[in-house]
Amino acid sequence: MKKRRIFSLIAASVLGCTCMTGCGGDKKELIKVGIINNDPNESGYRTANDKDLKAAFTKENGYDAQFSYGKTNDEQMQYAQKYIQDDVDYLLLSAAGTAGWDGVLQDAKKAGVKVILFDRVIDADESLYEASVVSDMEKEGETAVEWLKAQNLSEYNIIHIQGEMGTAAQIGRSGALDKTASELGWNIVSQQSGSWSAENAQQIVQAVIDSSKPFNVIYAENDDMAKGAVTALDKSNISHGVGKDVIVMGFDCNKWALKELKEGNWNYDGQCNPFQSSYLIDIIQKLEKGEKLAEKTIIMEEKGFDAATITQEDVDQYGIGE
Repeated sequence: MKKRRIFSLIAASVLGCTCMTGCGGDKKELIKVGIINNDPNESGYRTANDKDLKAAFTKENGYDAQFSYGKTNDEQMQYAQKYIQDDVDYLLLSAAGTAGWDGVLQDAKKAGVKVILFDRVIDADESLYEASVVSDMEKEGETAVEWLKAQNLSEYNIIHIQGEMGTAAQIGRSGALDKTASELGWNIVSQQSGSWSAENAQQIVQAVIDSSKPFNVIYAENDDMAKGAVTALDKSNISHGVGKDVIVMGFDCNKWALKELKEGNWNYDGQCNPFQSSYLIDIIQKLEKGEKLAEKTIIMEEKGFDAATITQEDVDQYGIGE
């Protein structure tokens, strides 16, 4: 509990008041939270993540929450410093990039602001933040690559469409493919960042088609980019999906993407769980009570889906968005 909140309790005691704020009534003082996220329009995953947080961190639930969005570390760090100056109790952070956060986190610690990471890990000493609620991006990549390996193709010619470079999702999903491709001699026909954009992914795939280089796998690091890749394939009348010329792989498990999977138009989709608010609130509640956290890092449970085995129940249960 920060000093200013202790002072409120002391004032309340002196005045004979039972409320947290030291004034009339019995309302508790709202917990001030600054939430820094990536652009909610970045993808269906990010939209669902932002919606989940906004539904949870409300005044009705006991929080005075402010939300800020940045596509770069520089933007996000400016928001973080503002929240620190505003004397928030908690700073919740989904970092744009993994590196360079030590200075900001040190400032937060000096100010008594508790930092909790969500969605993405960062390269910082664990003593600078209270906990993290994250996806295991490396495992997501490994699960996808193990699935691809199990397809036992006679040859692997892969278009690799990466996410925003330097993000935890890109590093984890790219790393797994890079490692296996190097070990097994898979051919990476093209490896470029699509920056999570369907339009960029379409351009990348169209350029490969125009070059006449053979390919039979598209490994796109999110659903939107897989969708853009498929648009390029369709325009060139190249078949894709189950039993077709090109294997299509995506990540995030948007409901519309899982429907494409179930219909056999895609082959694989890796889950990335956006629903993290309940974990974050549980951490905050424990810290407010002065309880010690059992885990520093909470890994979200996630899985991969195969077009050959996905069910409508899977689509309904795991699909995000409409």
